[in-house]
Amino acid sequence: MTLKTPVMTPEQFDAWVLQPEQAEKAYEFIAGEIVEKMVSNQKSAQIGAKILAFIIFHALQHDLGRATGEQGGYMVNSERYIPDIGYMSYARQSIDNDEAYNPLAPDLVVEVISPTDTAKEMRVKIANYLAAGTVVWVVSPDDEQIEIYNPGQPARVLGIEDTLDGGAVLSGFTIALKTIFKRRTEETKPSAQGLTP
Repeated sequence: MTLKTPVMTPEQFDAWVLQPEQAEKAYEFIAGEIVEKMVSNQKSAQIGAKILAFIIFHALQHDLGRATGEQGGYMVNSERYIPDIGYMSYARQSIDNDEAYNPLAPDLVVEVISPTDTAKEMRVKIANYLAAGTVVWVVSPDDEQIEIYNPGQPARVLGIEDTLDGGAVLSGFTIALKTIFKRRTEETKPSAQGLTP
């Protein structure tokens, strides 16, 4: 939700967002406007959490870097974004950052589309991420697709039969899209026969 606020500079936004009355909310600064991050839906949140878990496990296992969830903010050019997932390699930032918005743009971001995301905001964010050298994965839960944006390369779209890989940014990482979008239904639940309370 875009807030109706006076026009701000990035520096004014940085001061405004740290005021005590903003402490319980999360905000992005997109194309000069303050956008409150709204609660997603369960489907988008679960898919984002699943991808984050796989990235964290892989990064820890291979000592590659760190990942943040939907509370990790980043400065991207003159804007401030809070992607669903942000990944930063140790090669680019070897020590932890404790600022509200990391001054370095991440190596990789994952944006999981939810009903509160607008096409305009997503286009602006993708363009700015790419200009900062960030790889972008845009996940569409409804279409069961992932759009891959690499700086200087044509976009690719992966479908349910494809495998996502981390490329040069997240070396050795692979996951089948079927795993990401798998849903538990009555037919897939294990039987409770023979179990005692």
